[in-house]
Amino acid sequence: MLTNFKTIQSRIGRLKAIEAMSQDGTFDVLPKKEVIALKKEWDKLERNLGGIKDMKRLPDAIFVVDPKKEHICVQEAHTLGIPLIGIVDTNCDPEELDYVIPGNDDAIRAVKLIVSKMADAVIEAKQGEVLEGAMEIEIPVEAFEAAEA
Repeated sequence: MLTNFKTIQSRIGRLKAIEAMSQDGTFDVLPKKEVIALKKEWDKLERNLGGIKDMKRLPDAIFVVDPKKEHICVQEAHTLGIPLIGIVDTNCDPEELDYVIPGNDDAIRAVKLIVSKMADAVIEAKQGEVLEGAMEIEIPVEAFEAAEA
């Protein structure tokens, strides 16, 4: 899915076009047979691409829970030079990943804990980016004193 990103982008465009057709009333004027076919295509595209339909470019890094199970993702990331972060159990090769998190990738509670900590770290980093990009505006103290009076 990563190595054929341009093709995926065209399919996402098709998904968005069908969504727009459904919202602007085009489905109401089309024959019932075409509407059924479009809804079937829409369901399939949403199921396969719904999670990445807002993705505009390739990711800067990929987080993998089970590198052995997700070997295709690992292989594609290596091909594209995308850094890999992942949970590695005793049945996986840590050499495949750039950043290794040792842990049990079979236990749901362990995976939930690690994934939630990763999500929190990403959110915190994103908030830091927003703050760094913010402009600094100096407001004189007199403006506050005048507003209070």
